[in-house]
Amino acid sequence: MKKYNLELAVGFFLLIGIICLGYISVKLGRLQFIGGEHYTVYADFGNAPGIKPGSSVEIAGVDVGRVKSVRLDNYQARVEMDIDKGVKLQEDAIASIKTEGLIGETYIKIAPGASDKLIANGGTIRDTESAIDIEEIIGKYAFGKV
Repeated sequence: MKKYNLELAVGFFLLIGIICLGYISVKLGRLQFIGGEHYTVYADFGNAPGIKPGSSVEIAGVDVGRVKSVRLDNYQARVEMDIDKGVKLQEDAIASIKTEGLIGETYIKIAPGASDKLIANGGTIRDTESAIDIEEIIGKYAFGKV
């Protein structure tokens, strides 16, 4: 009887461990299976290096969404973003591509606007700022074209 209780206890703790590992994996991978109401917003950038599906979208340093896709549209990078339903973006908001540190992760930073009009589901952020291309700046400086 004691062997049966020991096996049951080990099995129970193993099951709890697997559930905890799965939960941590989902949270670290930033996946959502249930809930998470979103709406879609687009932004067109002349240059979008480092932006890929799953990249963060932030306002004031707070994660408010994720990049859903990046594709070429009319020779510009068209970025599709899923924004949390509770976050309302003004029509004059500005989307910028930023990097955490010198070689950190690339993300999209949105600066809210002051307009009374809001961007609807499927709308586009008109004002964008592409990423600074460090290699291009160094090249211009090195060859005296500054």
